[in-house]
Amino acid sequence: MFEEKQPAVSMEKMVWMYEQMVKIRYYEDQMAEVYMEGKTPVFNIGAGTVPGEMHLATGQEPAAVGICVHLTKDDTVTAPHRPHHHAIAKGVDLKKMTAEIFGKETGLGKGKGGHMHLFDPEVKFSCGGIVGAGIPHAVGAAMTSKMKGKDWVAVAFIGEGAANAGAFHESLNLAAVWNLPLIVVVEDNSYGISVPKKSSTSVESNDLRASAYGIAGAYVKDNDPIAMYKVAEEAVSRARNGQGPTIIEIETYRFLGHFQGDPELYRDQTEVPGLRQMDPLLKLRKMLAESESINETDLETMEKRAKQEVDEAYQFARDSSYPDPESALKDVFSS
Repeated sequence: MFEEKQPAVSMEKMVWMYEQMVKIRYYEDQMAEVYMEGKTPVFNIGAGTVPGEMHLATGQEPAAVGICVHLTKDDTVTAPHRPHHHAIAKGVDLKKMTAEIFGKETGLGKGKGGHMHLFDPEVKFSCGGIVGAGIPHAVGAAMTSKMKGKDWVAVAFIGEGAANAGAFHESLNLAAVWNLPLIVVVEDNSYGISVPKKSSTSVESNDLRASAYGIAGAYVKDNDPIAMYKVAEEAVSRARNGQGPTIIEIETYRFLGHFQGDPELYRDQTEVPGLRQMDPLLKLRKMLAESESINETDLETMEKRAKQEVDEAYQFARDSSYPDPESALKDVFSS
């Protein structure tokens, strides 16, 4: 559980983390509703407002904010198919991201990529979509940093299921051999789609695999944003100072199903109410409220500001136009 003592984290950083977590949570809550517009409840039949499948990260906010608080625009982040919390924490343009998810011309990829293929070169963010696909890309970014003599860091976020894929092992082996500034963050939300971790993984936590590559590993319990902050701070410092890769696994909680509309027959339905009692957003809010620097009015102002940004992004996406069907392949193939 969360420690009750006051953490050794600056108030400025805690405020940033809280506001980003509010923004992520509100964004995902809104998307959960918008996604079902125009769809039938069973198997999400119908194109609706937002096309394609939808994977939301409600409850997994600490993994993203705890590390992105230490990053700059020059650092690279790659994300899996559940990418919104990473994108928001990294500073991806929220309006363009939402328009992309809606399939609109004003989107990051002009509506051609959608929810699972978000790219924003302005802040060095990309989403591979396929399980584990972002890790090799992050290795490439880390190698670029080293070859150019920069202190840039590359972070690959993955689910715990992807830690059993070949890309995970091959990438970490090369990153270790070449001593690259790579951090792999494993978000253990207990399920790889519908398969419990204990049924697919032989080790208790994937940070233990770090010793096989001769690199650093760390584990964060209880979805704790402050613990994630501290572990990430050390990992980023190591990477910037030429001390090589790190694997971080965080015990996090997926409040929703694998995808929107998931009947979750594999899940004990008493599980989610219990997890929500440990909501990291409420824990961090309580921590701030009990400090001497932040009052209730300050918290409400942060929350209002975050929600207003999200509301504006959704309105921008709704107001934007769909791509002209006749130019659908424009910018896809070169002449």
